[in-house]
Amino acid sequence: MRGSKKKSPAGQAGPLPQRLPGSPAGTDQLFRILVQGVTDYAIFLLDTAGRVSTWNVGAERIKGYRAEEIIGSHFSRFYTEEDRAAGLPERALRIATKTGRFESEGWRVRKDGSRFWASVVVDRIVDADGKPVGFAKVTRDMTERRRAEETLEQTRAALAQAQKMEAVGQLTGGVAHDFNNLLTVITNSLDLLESRLRPDAQTKRIIDSAQRAADRGARLTEQLLAFARRQPLRPELHNINRLIQGFEAVLRRACPEPIEVTVALDPAALTANIDSSQFETALLNLVVNARDAMPDGGVLRIATGRKQIGAAEAKAMPDLAAGDYVTISIADTGEGMPQEVLSRVFEPFFTTKEVGKGSGLGLSQVYGFMAQSGGHVAIDSMPAAGTTVTLYLSAVDAGVAPAPSDRSEDERPPVSGRILVVEDDPEVLDVTVEMLRAFGWEVLTAADGPSALSILRREADIDVLFTDIVMPRGLNGVELAQEARRMRLQLRVLLASGYPASALPADQGDGDNGEFPFLSKPYRASEL
Repeated sequence: MRGSKKKSPAGQAGPLPQRLPGSPAGTDQLFRILVQGVTDYAIFLLDTAGRVSTWNVGAERIKGYRAEEIIGSHFSRFYTEEDRAAGLPERALRIATKTGRFESEGWRVRKDGSRFWASVVVDRIVDADGKPVGFAKVTRDMTERRRAEETLEQTRAALAQAQKMEAVGQLTGGVAHDFNNLLTVITNSLDLLESRLRPDAQTKRIIDSAQRAADRGARLTEQLLAFARRQPLRPELHNINRLIQGFEAVLRRACPEPIEVTVALDPAALTANIDSSQFETALLNLVVNARDAMPDGGVLRIATGRKQIGAAEAKAMPDLAAGDYVTISIADTGEGMPQEVLSRVFEPFFTTKEVGKGSGLGLSQVYGFMAQSGGHVAIDSMPAAGTTVTLYLSAVDAGVAPAPSDRSEDERPPVSGRILVVEDDPEVLDVTVEMLRAFGWEVLTAADGPSALSILRREADIDVLFTDIVMPRGLNGVELAQEARRMRLQLRVLLASGYPASALPADQGDGDNGEFPFLSKPYRASEL
């Protein structure tokens, strides 16, 4: 039965109704005492048909209705349209009638149309004879808890993804290092063959073809090292808008005519400290990916902007600190990606393209470049809804100049003399020795640091130390070079590694002349 619509007593959302048929005589008073003071819970009664018959202060606060507005209405109005269409209100009463209680969580709708996440309990009420006479319903607003749980879950997922990518990066970097050693042997063996055989035109074409294949392999390892955050970078202050404008013609040529390319650059000064060449490569990779997602044409939009990342938002991106960022977004109207693909797009060699139409390293390069640059890359995509990739780069005051490099190169080494080559890979060692001897050097060799130090102590006349950096037996190439310089101040040193210099320990400098000269594998005879 509906209650009177007289003005409510102070502290009450509305007058209590007469008791439900068959309920104890003291129900009204007991309900008033126990329920009306509760403000954190919506507590109200329903008749057997599901119509609201009582309303407390908590219900008014949570749902927004006054008692006179809601009493007599069916409780299904609190459900979303989709839940009403699915019959969830009737299901709740049916289960409560059958089992005595119904419990669930879900979205509910306030008077103003806004939604909140609710924890709901519906209890069956029976009279003295056990006959159902209505329901008691308790609703609690759990929106803040749900948001906190979602934020925590997003943070955990982001951290797990970052840890997975870090592990894959370590593995990838190691593979690239070993692959560079193999390429060093291949490329230099080809150089030696060409110099010694004096081949005819046909043989030279074969050697050149093999050399081009080795060069393509070297470019693949560069992409692997980019993913592993070990590619050599030369960051400088750049206006991002100007970089994009200077590269825009290339980006447009990468897209066939059915695709409309639009560029929207924020007029504000957008300056970041990045390697411009690698940035352009990353941008081209993203544009090519977007193009391939629109085989029948569409719109590709490149936009820049500036965004302040707060502490709460940064928690969902473990590799990004709160602060001011330049953003570059590449959006397409293409096919989009399901979640299972989205979770793997940055993995090396992962691709959904047909065999031969992609290496699966484009997005890996973008991921590694952004991480190595202190930035972040985010992807938003849904099937049939297109994809947006957003790059975040730490914004820099355009008036702040980067610190000058104190790197200086040693003088050119002599073209002949005695050289000690230290390399733990026997095949790399053999081909390097052959090249140096062909140049006129007398070559001594060692397979590790301790053996090299023994030779340096024993052999007085050594002009150059050429050493790999990553070596066994507890003494790496940097430590060997530093100890060798202490023994012989005039000794020239050249370091080499399958990793780029930027991925190596920061202590490889000798303190006086900056870093030792460095040669990245695979090196060619001409570089030596």
